Amino acid sequence: MAELVFFTGTMDSGKSTLALQTDHNYTARGRRGLIFTRGDRAGAARLSSRLGLEVNAREVFDHTDFWAEVGAERRAGRAVDHLVCDEAQFYSPYQVEQLARLVDETEIDVFAFGITTDFRTRLFPGSARLFELADRIEVLQVQSLCWCGARATHNARTVDGVMVTEGDQVVIGDTADDGGTDGDADGRGTNGATGAGNTDDGGADGHGRGAGRTGDSTAGSGTMADEASGGRMDGGNGAPHGGSTGPAAVVAYEVLCRRHHMRRMTAATARRHSTASDSLWN
Repeated sequence: MAELVFFTGTMDSGKSTLALQTDHNYTARGRRGLIFTRGDRAGAARLSSRLGLEVNAREVFDHTDFWAEVGAERRAGRAVDHLVCDEAQFYSPYQVEQLARLVDETEIDVFAFGITTDFRTRLFPGSARLFELADRIEVLQVQSLCWCGARATHNARTVDGVMVTEGDQVVIGDTADDGGTDGDADGRGTNGATGAGNTDDGGADGHGRGAGRTGDSTAGSGTMADEASGGRMDGGNGAPHGGSTGPAAVVAYEVLCRRHHMRRMTAATARRHSTASDSLWN
């Protein structure tokens, strides 16, 4: 019996790698599938892993209709046995319902991969609907680590080095090499990483991620949701200030354990505290 399975984890837990492996395993057994993604670091219509694996994929947009996509393939005489859906947190709830319908009415296996919550610890609409509809939810066993060494459970956003818990759900940003992680949820990849998620309330789904550049918070063309075109990010709350000519705030992301996320203690903050403490004894 076909299943809708949601594989989830924090940034840097290997979701895209597993998506690629899943499609490979099924294809090797003679099954034919379609691969979908949204806003991959490698560009439009690509699914890539930080391990260097990369394949062609179908880009998901607001208007994408999975039922129509599969129907077109079958009318053309091409079998569809499974779907691999990466970055599923960026799909709309309605699109997730389409995936569930495909499983129930066509016996196609659907494997969805994505993060659960954004930098504010709020569920993405797509992920929330997957939790409600999935036949099975698998938490990835490859653990991302907080700077303290504990298992990372939350995604954090920093603006000019200061952790924030308010602002647009979708903001372009880099994931730091030092103390951060090159993960998915709120930033993707150390080279060209981008910001987290779905649009805010109202049911509209996010547009994935654009080309993340340090200090550039302008929305990526056609890929980011609810971003002010040409706007600068305010260091305090991530709100765009259109038309400003001042220096752009640097938006970055990393994963933290719950304790340090609640304390707003990122790797940089911990280093500053450690340096200040050491100086007392010198």
